[in-house]
Amino acid sequence: MSKRINPWVLVTGVVVGVAALVLTAFGNPANMGFCIACFLRDIAGATKLHTAEVVQYVRPEIIGLVLGSTIMSVATKEFKARAGSSPATRFILGFFVMVGALVFLGCPLRMVIRMGGGDLNAFVGLAGFAIGIGIGVLFIKKGFSLKRSYEVARTEGFAMPGIMIVLLVLFLAVPAIFAFSESGPGSKHASVLLALVVALVVGALAQKSRICMVGGMRDAVMFGDFSLLSGFAAIFLTVLVGNLILGNFKGFSTYLQPIAHASQLWNLLGMVLVGWGSVLLGGCPLRQLILAGEGNGDSAVTVLGMVVGAAFAHNFKLAGAAAAVKDDVYSAGGIGTNGKIAVAIGFVVLLIISLVNTLNKKEAK
Repeated sequence: MSKRINPWVLVTGVVVGVAALVLTAFGNPANMGFCIACFLRDIAGATKLHTAEVVQYVRPEIIGLVLGSTIMSVATKEFKARAGSSPATRFILGFFVMVGALVFLGCPLRMVIRMGGGDLNAFVGLAGFAIGIGIGVLFIKKGFSLKRSYEVARTEGFAMPGIMIVLLVLFLAVPAIFAFSESGPGSKHASVLLALVVALVVGALAQKSRICMVGGMRDAVMFGDFSLLSGFAAIFLTVLVGNLILGNFKGFSTYLQPIAHASQLWNLLGMVLVGWGSVLLGGCPLRQLILAGEGNGDSAVTVLGMVVGAAFAHNFKLAGAAAAVKDDVYSAGGIGTNGKIAVAIGFVVLLIISLVNTLNKKEAK
């Protein structure tokens, strides 16, 4: 594998960082220009899969990322309908990756954006993310595999893009069928047109560059290849510099960061779960959306697992609570008992999946 830096990865990283700044400036929640976990959660709420009233909105960013990937992959003849690589296992992994992300309050992409906004809680999440990736890499080195995928009917590959088109049409034509937040993060959003156009560009570039938060660290550890990791760095530096220019940067702190909590053990453990699960899946939540857009049915199933995970997280109070000040009393936020149990169960499930699929590989030899 080449160890040269791919210029497309750097360009994509810079564009993602600028896009996050622009979307935040025009209405998205602070430090949340892009967040795959948060936006899938909002869509789950908008479609009434969960009843948390403050996180319900049809996020055009998710639609744009998938369709941007589809357009680019079709244009470059890289669209390939394939599926059959342990779809049920991938659904379960997607579910627990989402649980871990909502315990932390963000996906790996938002983790980097939060870091660029000065949120030290996100640096704790980064440590957990790296630990989780390290665990996953150990199993990969021992032969972990979810088996190969197979070519399927082209219509199968267009399943997720089709879902996104239908969702967009319904959102624009009959918005009354959806639930929309009147307060909280779900009520904060950029205009539909801006969010959709920006996400289409990012989705197309992400498909071209193969940028992946998990893949960057995995490749650096396994192969000494820092190409994908350079995109990770480009996003961080772009958001940091952008916040400094815009006057949004108030210094590095753990205190009252936007939609974040200071329960550091659970920031760490939530992202360990995300890193581990994402390595087993072969890509971070952003990468799963991009793969689903280019015809990968297994990634489409993974995304659906994430949506169900988001619904469970809010229906059963698994998600983290953000720090806040009410009546001059500061609350650091954190995780309830249900969330802690869910993370523990997630580790057990991931360990079983890791061991079984590694032992099966050895037996096959």
